[in-house]
Amino acid sequence: QVQLVESGGGLVQAGGSLRLSCAASGRPSEYVVGWFRQAPGKEREFVATISRTGTRTYYTQAVEGRFTVSRDNAANTVHLQMNNLGPEDTAVYSCAARSALNKLAYYIRPNEYFYWGPGTQVTVSS
Repeated sequence: QVQLVESGGGLVQAGGSLRLSCAASGRPSEYVVGWFRQAPGKEREFVATISRTGTRTYYTQAVEGRFTVSRDNAANTVHLQMNNLGPEDTAVYSCAARSALNKLAYYIRPNEYFYWGPGTQVTVSS
């Protein structure tokens, strides 16, 4: 069982930056972690994912070049650095985790993840 807690959300002006953190219990080096977001009235969408060792990452096109996902397994934490934020990035951001035997694996669909954090609100004003 893995417990996840996000932090770092808040209100920021367009063009600003935020750094989200996902703190995990258990043995995070065994888990792939993904970030998802859900805006009001919209479905949950994939944002970014990182493999168990951090070797591989993958982003949705909307955030490519602006967001960076990283992990510090010694600190049981995965980060999502978000730069040049725009109003379209306003959403509740959640991290999710799942185990994987393949150290290079990553996943982009919500139903591929087993564990979820409660989420943190990110609001970008124009």
